[in-house]
Amino acid sequence: MDTTRRRFIGSLAAPAFIPAGSLGRGTTPPNSRINIGIIGTGNRAMFEGKHFVPIDACEVVAVCDVQETRRVEGKATFEKLYAERGKARNGIRMYNDFRELLAQRDIDAVYIVTPDHWHVPILIQTLKAGKSVHCEKPLGVSIEQDLAALRAARKYRSTPFFYGPERRSTPDARHALELVLNGRIGDVKEIYVAAPPSKAGGSASPVLPVPKGWDYDMWLGPAPEAPFCADRFGEGIFHIYDYCLGFISNWGTHPLDQLQWWADNSGLTIPVTYEGTAAFPESGLYNCATAWDLRCTYANGLVVRYMDGTTFNRRTDLPPNPLGRRNNNVTMFVGTKGTVAIAYERVATEPASLKDEVIGPEEKHLMQSPIHTERITGKGVWDYPAAAHQLAWIESMQSHKQGVHTIETAVRTDLFCQLCDLCTRTGKPVRWDEKEQTIIGNDEARKRMSRPMRAPWNKLA
Repeated sequence: MDTTRRRFIGSLAAPAFIPAGSLGRGTTPPNSRINIGIIGTGNRAMFEGKHFVPIDACEVVAVCDVQETRRVEGKATFEKLYAERGKARNGIRMYNDFRELLAQRDIDAVYIVTPDHWHVPILIQTLKAGKSVHCEKPLGVSIEQDLAALRAARKYRSTPFFYGPERRSTPDARHALELVLNGRIGDVKEIYVAAPPSKAGGSASPVLPVPKGWDYDMWLGPAPEAPFCADRFGEGIFHIYDYCLGFISNWGTHPLDQLQWWADNSGLTIPVTYEGTAAFPESGLYNCATAWDLRCTYANGLVVRYMDGTTFNRRTDLPPNPLGRRNNNVTMFVGTKGTVAIAYERVATEPASLKDEVIGPEEKHLMQSPIHTERITGKGVWDYPAAAHQLAWIESMQSHKQGVHTIETAVRTDLFCQLCDLCTRTGKPVRWDEKEQTIIGNDEARKRMSRPMRAPWNKLA
């Protein structure tokens, strides 16, 4: 095992991909097939990972999880799905340690679907291994991790990077942003973003013995040591600060990624000042923001109001939301001539006729992800919208071209979340120096740009 790990660290070369013409719509020559390893086989991984099965140009060949039952279930699920579609396989390999998966020279690409605190450490090692990567959102649990991911991606940029928020691969969201970019709502005067709040609760007791077949120390990885308890897992990983920022980031990345896609094409980066308040649980294991209300201001003076969905819907002084008042996730652009609102589920405009306007060939267009041209449901695989995002990743590898996400835009979205969180946790405004990539005007927040990480996982290079 030590020999394998040394080989992984020192000598892996970037894989070569041979372009194929049509993906998921016919036969792809075997030598162009992309072999995928999936790290983390929880609910999200299995839901998203199933979308690879109908794509002829790729094959899931390995799964990795620190829980034996999960990796065994993952192996069985993929083998069953491939068999149902008449695609005989030699068997899915299983790994407990992600480094062993990365050391496999025949694995070309990796889908990272672990808890948030593992994203960046595994992402960096995957890039160093010369493999293409699709990393679930959000990226890091600290600004230091985000910037380290950016440096690594630039240093080892040999294959396309893909990021989790799949709304970029849906035609209605893309069209909605094109309406804004092409002035259909006039000048953008206000922007509102809302995401569901984290939950209070959870308990660190009773302390339980680690279940058989669970490498708990590996699960903790760079996070602080902590006793094993039931509420630390499942839903708990989204609401405990040791493993994430909570829904201000984990869920918020979806609507904020839509905002960032617009900003990247409007000559903006991220807001430079953040001010506002948040509510945090007073007891229990869960300790992420359960409510927030922030003003985030770009260098040109444009303000983004970022709130949790409950606060957003309770406010009576905000512009009308075309999606209705019961919607708890949204990216809403309010202009001088109309409004565009994008939720995870749908798009709405004011006036309603805006939604049907056609963007002309000479106007601004955002990159379009491919979509499946055939329905592939009925075999345990749902094909849209997540399948379009996975297909876009595969096609970007085949063409050696970056798709709808870049590491730069992923990091910007993540930094937005990080700065909002630090503003609320320190109780003071935060100012971001884009040139120096650091916080100014709030010493406590600047010190918290990094978090202690347990060895040997504390090397972000």
